[in-house]
Amino acid sequence: MRVLGQAYCRPNFIIIFANFLGFMKHFATALLVFLAFHTSHSQTYEIGGLLGGSNYIGDVGPTTYINPNNLAVGGMFRWNRSPRHSFRFTAMIAGLESDDADSKETRRQQRGFSFNNSVKELSLGIEYTFWEFNTHSVKPQNSPYLYTGITYFNYESLFLERNNELKKYGNAWSFAIPMVVGYKLTVGRYMVLGAEIGARYTFTDNLDGSNPTGIKEGDPNLKFGNINSNDWYVFTGINLTVMFGKKPCFCTF
Repeated sequence: MRVLGQAYCRPNFIIIFANFLGFMKHFATALLVFLAFHTSHSQTYEIGGLLGGSNYIGDVGPTTYINPNNLAVGGMFRWNRSPRHSFRFTAMIAGLESDDADSKETRRQQRGFSFNNSVKELSLGIEYTFWEFNTHSVKPQNSPYLYTGITYFNYESLFLERNNELKKYGNAWSFAIPMVVGYKLTVGRYMVLGAEIGARYTFTDNLDGSNPTGIKEGDPNLKFGNINSNDWYVFTGINLTVMFGKKPCFCTF
């Protein structure tokens, strides 16, 4: 039984890319403001993009941790404060979808729920490399890295009607904690290529419509699944940045 509401359209690459272009206007504005405050410092910067796939983990569909089934695109900015750590800002838009028919659990297959959603996130945090990564060295550089910080994201609020159709009733914002592991290497003298897998533990349980709040129609009968466990979403993909700025002096921080 498919429970996707008629008024709720399936996200596709064209819609996600169009939303991404609008989203990146805000990213560019924030970046220009940031650079205005720091261009006087002798530090190294990187700017570039993210491309990959996204998947959701929660109360609908399979629970496979790494299972990209939708498009995710975004932008990245790094401020290298030492050969071992960087401040990092990313903006990303990602589609999320899941279907009980793809689950290995018999109960979910029999229930037959499915949903589509999308997230628009802003993330700020610190990236640590396992060993020194000197972007100004003439020798090729490479290192595994970890990233964490705080993510603030927008998503579409859903609820399950009594006729078992998922309906959209607005937009909401929530926080998430990113937990990212990746590997990066220099490409020539001015570019850095990375590959990463990053899970976001969200502070909401309603990416899938399983735990709606703040609606008149809402009551305990609209909730399903494990309402004591929040949702996750995962990004799997690559990033490519271009380096610029003067040779850094890492002794001040």
